[in-house]
Amino acid sequence: MELVRAKMVTGALSAGTGEVYARDVATFVRLARPGRILDDLSGEDVDAILLAFARKPDERRAATGAEVRQSASSQARFRRSVSAMFKHAALAGWVQLNPMPSATVMARERGGLRPERRALTKEQAEGLIGAARSPAAAARPRRRDQRTDLRDSLIVLLLTTLGPRVSELVRANVEDFFINDGVRYWRIFGKGGRTRDVPLPRDVAAVLAEYLQARPASPDKALLLSWRGKRLARGDVQAVIDRMQELVDPDHRRTVTPHGLRHTTATHLLADGTDMDSVRRVLGHSDLSTLGRYRDELPGELEVAMRAHPLLRGPRPSGLPRDEASGQSGGDPSGRS
Repeated sequence: MELVRAKMVTGALSAGTGEVYARDVATFVRLARPGRILDDLSGEDVDAILLAFARKPDERRAATGAEVRQSASSQARFRRSVSAMFKHAALAGWVQLNPMPSATVMARERGGLRPERRALTKEQAEGLIGAARSPAAAARPRRRDQRTDLRDSLIVLLLTTLGPRVSELVRANVEDFFINDGVRYWRIFGKGGRTRDVPLPRDVAAVLAEYLQARPASPDKALLLSWRGKRLARGDVQAVIDRMQELVDPDHRRTVTPHGLRHTTATHLLADGTDMDSVRRVLGHSDLSTLGRYRDELPGELEVAMRAHPLLRGPRPSGLPRDEASGQSGGDPSGRS
């Protein structure tokens, strides 16, 4: 962990990645039992630990009361962390032989994503955004100094419309938001020391301005504060989403994680025809191929695409724009609403 902290200081590892390594190493020690000798662990022992992790309930969802097992991606991440630890242990001379090459347990990618990570449908996302736009009317009564309505609205709107990683959201400071040529931007400090400037939609910028005016005075420069004036933690964000979901019409309500809202952003931007490179820049990926994992299927999407097949629209008379040639008076030529 000293090496991990050193890499975080030099920028070789992001703070979020360092936190994940620390958590995974602590989990490994707990599952292996602290009294074990590291150099005595064989590939079979590591397999037993990886299986124990796979069966371990996901503690991040414990607050919902549902026992959710570790996802395939979480299992793969844990295996990578353990592998990195043993690689360092071999270089440092703590073990004579790295047992990872003989470990055979691998996370199998299951078909589809877990429901709480899948993108929200258009109706579900609009219901959540609608609740975020006017939370005060239906919010639970609280003391005035404990009111967090505007903060909760801002959290949900930023997650749903811009799709930041939860670590990027809680690390955001007030000074990271600036205005250029009348447009409000968020300078997001992402993975690998990369930054990106993302423009805020007008509605979100308006809520941000309102929140900044009402934000309690605090020496902490964090954008998101608890009612005690401390920087919000990653685990608090899920509670905010769950609280906001209580204001959504039950017919359009579905449990979702912050990462599920990241999927929602990518899915709906791409489904609406937004340029893939623009979506990549919003999400903060260095490679377009990564977008595939954030792109979820929407109900009826294939049917719409087939109804508006580009090869069946017929030839366009020369000089006419696409809308007139296809017999449409305006709007999206694909027929999307």
